[in-house]
Amino acid sequence: MKKLIPVYIRLPLIFFIVFGAMEYFIDSGDKPAFIKYPMVSVFLFVFLFLLIAIEITVSAIDRITYNLLTDEQKAKLEIDSNLSLKERAWYKNLMQKLTKTEPMETEASLLLDHDYDGIKELDNNLPPWWIYLFYITIVFAVAYVVHYDVLGGEDQEMELKKEMAQAKIDVEEYLKTAPDLMDEKTVTLLTDPADLATGKEIFTTDCAACHRADGGGQIGPNLTDNHWILGGGIKEIFHTITNGGRDGKGMIAWKGTLKPKEIQKVASYILSLQGSNPKDPKEPEGEIWVDKDASKTDAGGVTTQTDSTQVKK
Repeated sequence: MKKLIPVYIRLPLIFFIVFGAMEYFIDSGDKPAFIKYPMVSVFLFVFLFLLIAIEITVSAIDRITYNLLTDEQKAKLEIDSNLSLKERAWYKNLMQKLTKTEPMETEASLLLDHDYDGIKELDNNLPPWWIYLFYITIVFAVAYVVHYDVLGGEDQEMELKKEMAQAKIDVEEYLKTAPDLMDEKTVTLLTDPADLATGKEIFTTDCAACHRADGGGQIGPNLTDNHWILGGGIKEIFHTITNGGRDGKGMIAWKGTLKPKEIQKVASYILSLQGSNPKDPKEPEGEIWVDKDASKTDAGGVTTQTDSTQVKK
């Protein structure tokens, strides 16, 4: 017996609908669910097997049922099977329920007195599908007005502002745990001996040629005193190492050579050199730098700096 949708289309269609639904609803990260979770593959295999088994079973039942029909029933079934979609009874019944159209034979009873140049008007009812759709729009409009104008629901602009604010918070939280995305706004001073040792190694390799191994200054300025050209806090030093010193006479930018985490360690090591008093230091350059946010006055009235670092210069 003829099917509306052939089996070679129906079976793959059902399978891939189920397959797509599982991939959509199962959170498997950057891998397909059927690869990350072996049980999904097992389920899909069993499901495909059952689909094929059901199709075979239904096909067998159809053949047996057809063989049990009389010749007259077979002839009638053959005629019904060859009917087009619009000629089928179920389609006609559906369209009648959706449109409520009157048969051509009864149109005379629907004629109105209106006559426009020979064009006559019928008093047909509006299609039910159109009426129901109109009612739905009314209900939607009322719900919309109540939600947004009466109850003060969030509109698209408000939702966008909230999402942008949350995105900013998420980015800031991510930057705290993503060293390679660190910048001068998020950098913090390191005090762990292992970090300082790494910073010293980088400083000795890349910075000692200009600042001396002890930081006393040579071509570059002295990094052990409290005079700074571009600021002596961890954020300022990080910025100077990353983007370079003064135009035309400062040091080069190291952002293309060192990673943000490495620059943080170098900057922290430089700050650890404060007050180390190396032999024959270079004369101070710049101005005495005081971190207004990190400085504090002890009980004896002496100002100390808890976050003074910068290479700059």
